[in-house]
Amino acid sequence: MSFFTDLIDLILPESCAGCGGAPLLLCDACEMPLGAPARPARTAPDGLPPPWTVAAYEGPLRAILAAYKERGRTALAVPLGEALTRSLRAALAPHLSHTHHEGRRVTTEKPPAARDERVLSLGHDPPAVVWVPSRRRAVRRRGHDAVQGLVDVAVQRLRADGVQVIGMDALKQRKRVADQAALTAAQRSANLRGALELKPHAEVAGRSIVLVDDVVTTGASLAEAGRVLRAAGADLLGAATVAATPRRHPLMRTPAPTRTPHG
Repeated sequence: MSFFTDLIDLILPESCAGCGGAPLLLCDACEMPLGAPARPARTAPDGLPPPWTVAAYEGPLRAILAAYKERGRTALAVPLGEALTRSLRAALAPHLSHTHHEGRRVTTEKPPAARDERVLSLGHDPPAVVWVPSRRRAVRRRGHDAVQGLVDVAVQRLRADGVQVIGMDALKQRKRVADQAALTAAQRSANLRGALELKPHAEVAGRSIVLVDDVVTTGASLAEAGRVLRAAGADLLGAATVAATPRRHPLMRTPAPTRTPHG
């Protein structure tokens, strides 16, 4: 951020982070995509099923994520984290069961339609939500790890609904990587290869884990994170994101009509 941008933000009242219009955090129109149901993204990272996502990374959502990550509007962690909650719930859904304890006997039923009181039948340890860490320079510049902020909100929401999960700060950057924005899919994969490593005290062996990132484009970041966790013995259940970059298809050219010679 520039000095003048910071000064303007201090002087002027906050406006919608998506469109800059209404004098509030998010107007109804810009917040609407974040309220959509979770769906599988088209991109499937290596070794993982397609991550669950909520919105397309385009239009106002690009501005919303930029405001959260780069312009210090950390209150946006709440609507973004609630969107991530739905993606996480979808990724965990195949592993959830509604369990009643009757003496020493445990019976499992289908979950009720109302309050989610399901538990994860994956052993004694609750599954961990592990996020793709931001670059260290970005964390220093922003003053926070943006994805970790979203995970904190999502884990709190899930636990309030009876889904016992924990957030785990398990990964760190081990080398400098280039900005991904202008790279092709192959370049992104090469750029991130070997970029992450497990933190020394992260105990992930035998643990069920869902990976999280804010946006999935090619899936290279999630694939690298998954590689590190699998090598450490983790059981990867899936992945969840807030948004996915929509695929752009080249326009089909209509062939010119064939002219039939006369005579």
